[in-house]
Amino acid sequence: MKSMSNVDIYTIIRELNEEILDARIDKAYQPTYDTIRIKLRKPGEGRKDIVMQAGVRIHLTDYPQPNPTIPPNFPMLLRKHLSGGRISSIKQHDFDRIVEIKVEKRDSTYTLVVELFSKGNVILLDEEGKIISPLKHKHWHDRDITAHEMYKYPPEKGIVISDTNFDEIKSICMNSDRDIVRTLATNGLGGLYAEEIISYTDINKETLANTLSDDQIEDLNNAIKELFSKIENDPKPQIIKEKQDDDTFKNKDFVPIDLNKYKDFESESFDSFNKTADEFYSKKIVGDIQSEEEKAWAKRIGKYEKRLKMQQDTLDGFYKTIEDTQIKGDLIYAHYSDIDEIIQVMQNARNNYSWQEIAKIIKKSKKDKTNIDLQNIISVDKMGVLTLQFDDINVLVDCNLPIAESAAKYYNKGKKAKRKISGVNTAMENTKAEIKKLQDKKTVAITKLQESQKRREKRKLKWFEKYRWFVSRDGFLVLGGRDAISNEQLVKKHSTNYDIYFHCDIHGAPSTIIQNTSESEIPEDTIYDAACFAGSFSSAWNDGFSSYDVYWVHMDQVSKTPVSGEYLKKGSFVIRGKRNYVRNVPLLIAIGVVNYDDEDLIMAGPVEALKAMCNNYVIIKPGFTKKEAISRKILGIIDVDKKFDLDDIIRCLPSGKCDILDEREYEQKYLRKFNPHLKN
Repeated sequence: MKSMSNVDIYTIIRELNEEILDARIDKAYQPTYDTIRIKLRKPGEGRKDIVMQAGVRIHLTDYPQPNPTIPPNFPMLLRKHLSGGRISSIKQHDFDRIVEIKVEKRDSTYTLVVELFSKGNVILLDEEGKIISPLKHKHWHDRDITAHEMYKYPPEKGIVISDTNFDEIKSICMNSDRDIVRTLATNGLGGLYAEEIISYTDINKETLANTLSDDQIEDLNNAIKELFSKIENDPKPQIIKEKQDDDTFKNKDFVPIDLNKYKDFESESFDSFNKTADEFYSKKIVGDIQSEEEKAWAKRIGKYEKRLKMQQDTLDGFYKTIEDTQIKGDLIYAHYSDIDEIIQVMQNARNNYSWQEIAKIIKKSKKDKTNIDLQNIISVDKMGVLTLQFDDINVLVDCNLPIAESAAKYYNKGKKAKRKISGVNTAMENTKAEIKKLQDKKTVAITKLQESQKRREKRKLKWFEKYRWFVSRDGFLVLGGRDAISNEQLVKKHSTNYDIYFHCDIHGAPSTIIQNTSESEIPEDTIYDAACFAGSFSSAWNDGFSSYDVYWVHMDQVSKTPVSGEYLKKGSFVIRGKRNYVRNVPLLIAIGVVNYDDEDLIMAGPVEALKAMCNNYVIIKPGFTKKEAISRKILGIIDVDKKFDLDDIIRCLPSGKCDILDEREYEQKYLRKFNPHLKN
């Protein structure tokens, strides 16, 4: 499989800095022995998956991949140290095939090093650069990649295309004993981009590097800058297609820009280089997975097909036996008188000779052709059983038995074979049924695998879905922040003086606003709904509270200006004036599919708000079930049209574990007690 070049990695990292910076790490997986997949969640954008294959690739992926039932040790270690951490930086080390991902978690900083050269590695470092654990333990004469050792980078080499100069290129050329294309290729550019750079000049690629003139070296330096300029200013991510003998096209390569080498090839363009790499690598892996699944099923089915062939051979043998024995039995009766004469001769000879002696005499006579009457006799065994030939067919006749009994032996053998046919037919039907059952299972399994391996087409989120949101029973849009950044954006970008602001006196509570598009007064039911919403999505849920106090104020009471001498963290605000408390609101959330803004969306909000907008919803309360498990149950209940996936549910849930609350329990324990403003 093609490994990413230094140029490919440079392009990927540029995009990853826009895509996953500040994303939170959820879980790590190890689908194959050299591949790590990390699930990320970025506020307002939802789930993103990054895949890193040691020595081969690193990119975002929309293709799912099956994971082992029991996770290996390395991804579990990554979960332990990195889950919940924030990606603070991602960079390429010195334009080498090494990627560093820094993750901040509480007061610690970890570095995930992805080596994409040779057979590669994925290595977790602590804050001091000491190896916590590598994916693969390796030892070289100058560096040890194993736990508790300080991580050492491999020796530096190569051209950094973003920062080249004449003297550097000249030094590389003058110290090389190879031609110029190999010199550039082995200094970090790889063969493809080395040839591309030379194609921008008039230099013959086979020219020895140390024979280049200063003008030619300057041309090379300018060509490298031209390549870098294309990557920076004119990206054209694409998969190069190669035509096959059957007129189909096969993926040959993927590149971030137009290259002269591939100008005559067909290509497929993409919006980003990450998507290009994902399509190039993941599609092949999906094909490999399906091929392996096909082989596994072929092996299982082949076992029964082999059995069926053996049964068919047995059945054919029985029919042949029936036919042969009938012919031979009839043949004995057809030559009854001839056989009777032969037996008489044999019995007379037996008075003077043993059967062995008789056999020798017959053999000699047939050889000498002295007795034509013996020509029907092929052989005689030591027990007196004759092998006779009539009409080119051999039959066995026992001299010690009546002729009729020799014929009966054939008939009986045919009857016995005929009796067994029924059993073989039954066995064959059972085998065919088993094959059909397995083939049906295979069809279902392969179809299911194909469905599960399809690229996840991410729906573009509506602007309000980047926040927590719901529509109140009175039709007001209520928005809540997901983190400090979205808290800040919510108040600054999406609030007006007519809105109402909600918050809880607890660390880890979202800023929540009711959007009011007019000067009219906001109904009490909507205020109560928003209070329940603000409380449920605060840390009070994770702390195990069943209810909490929430306050609200008008937007002109919310300020970003702190008291003199104090400092406000991002997402924090100063509240001035009187606070209006809604006491003891229940921490309950209902989730269902609603039609809002001309689209079916998953909405999570107070129970009465969901009741007003849909009939099929699930009520949850703080509990003990993990998010993924509870999300599967919720998805199975509310998503009857199969429009959504597990992540759509997970991103709507409060932080912390949950349990499902029965509708009857809600009506008995919560409906009147916690809904004093509920309309009759």
